[in-house]
Amino acid sequence: MSVIATKKLTKVYGKKEAVFTALDSIDISIDAGSSVAIIGKSGSGKSTLLHLLALLDTPTSGEVLIDEKQADHLPPRQIDTLRNQNYGFVFQQFFLNANDTVLNNVILPLKIAGVNRRERIRRGMEVIAAVELTEKANNKASELSGGQKQRVCIARALINNPKIIFADEPTGNLDSATGEAIIDLLFKLNKEQGITLIIVTHDSDLADLCEHQIRLKDGHIEGSK
Repeated sequence: MSVIATKKLTKVYGKKEAVFTALDSIDISIDAGSSVAIIGKSGSGKSTLLHLLALLDTPTSGEVLIDEKQADHLPPRQIDTLRNQNYGFVFQQFFLNANDTVLNNVILPLKIAGVNRRERIRRGMEVIAAVELTEKANNKASELSGGQKQRVCIARALINNPKIIFADEPTGNLDSATGEAIIDLLFKLNKEQGITLIIVTHDSDLADLCEHQIRLKDGHIEGSK
């Protein structure tokens, strides 16, 4: 079953002489529990596609369907709820509060969702253990290595038991050994918990680890497998 799909998805930036079409009539379908790499050169539209799939941006035209229901034109509050309940995000930039603890960074989505503190802490420690950072739970984020910070981001992505994890160049700021460990963790979650994994990458080796690939060029699908 398709967990996320698009129909004639188009994104245009600018006006008049400065118009730029980042995506042009994209049709894709991603099955639940699969792993998919979105690949292409810089400017191909891959990050734009991820942002539209993740409901972080709105299309100029076309549709994003979640569980076969159109989701991109819902009221903002419903989109926020849908995103909070179904999606986890892992970006190249960590977006952590450097002066707050690992635990507080991880449980922030639960705080936004109104979950009580005792439950936030219980679930937070559970996902922190899953990424093997229990001993760092009370450390400030500023005290962590790059690989540890990315593990915190993965724990935060897991806190709401997401159906889909979106990862945008998740190893871009990491050395090769640390990057491999992060990728191993993401694919372990994909295989063992059935979380759909959608990765934007320019790394062909990482793309080859995914079950499917969507190759973009100049806002069009150049190929898929």
